[in-house]
Amino acid sequence: MDSQAGVVFLNFIYATVGGLLTIALMFLGFKIIDKLTKFDTSAELARGNAAVGAMVQGMFIGVGVAVGLVIGLGLN
Repeated sequence: MDSQAGVVFLNFIYATVGGLLTIALMFLGFKIIDKLTKFDTSAELARGNAAVGAMVQGMFIGVGVAVGLVIGLGLN
């Protein structure tokens, strides 16, 4: 029973670190996209540009799914 608690604790730590890493990678990806595009992504989002919003949404979903799969596979 004690080793099971250790495994649960390690999985919790792994998932927490993975979640923080996912947030950091999403932020980094947003900054990279902002530098690669010829327009200011933040300003376009503030103006309500739906196309830019869809682009950022797709990027966040892609990064989240990719990192989520890595975290999920690592918990086995």
